Amino acid sequence: MKMTITAKKMQIPQNFTEYAEERLNSRLNKFFGDEAETKITMANHKNLIVIELTVTYNDMIYRAEQSAVDKEDALDASIDKIIRQIRKNKTRVEKKLKDTAFKEMFAEPIAESDHEVIRHKKFIMHPMDLDEAILQMDLLGHTFFMFTNANTGEVNVVYKRADGKYAVLEPIYE
Repeated sequence: MKMTITAKKMQIPQNFTEYAEERLNSRLNKFFGDEAETKITMANHKNLIVIELTVTYNDMIYRAEQSAVDKEDALDASIDKIIRQIRKNKTRVEKKLKDTAFKEMFAEPIAESDHEVIRHKKFIMHPMDLDEAILQMDLLGHTFFMFTNANTGEVNVVYKRADGKYAVLEPIYE
């Protein structure tokens, strides 16, 4: 598993790098092969360490963000969150993970949940710039908004993050 650690406005202690490598290998190796790429971003917010853990494997992205007073606790909570995501979506992600990922982990049966789509919505997408899309999203009272970007002609999604800032999803075609 390839690992990259970055820190925002703080130093990365050597013992944390070793700890992270050991924890990732011991807890996540059963799901992901050696080709998995792991990115850990650390930041200090109001006396809490915020860890953002992103694992990329077989064109799938698994992401978790946790905060704690101690960086090791935040990392462990992030790893637990990714494992919960995998367990929750077992049937969907099973073919994307290693063949042996679920051999010993799931001795007890897990309730399968079918996602019920209760509504399909179609709407006309007029080209608009990012500021107009954010305004439209706020006027609708939504936390996300899909729009045709007037500058690129591509379909984009703008959303409001937990920290109150905005982010934009832009497609990349391979």
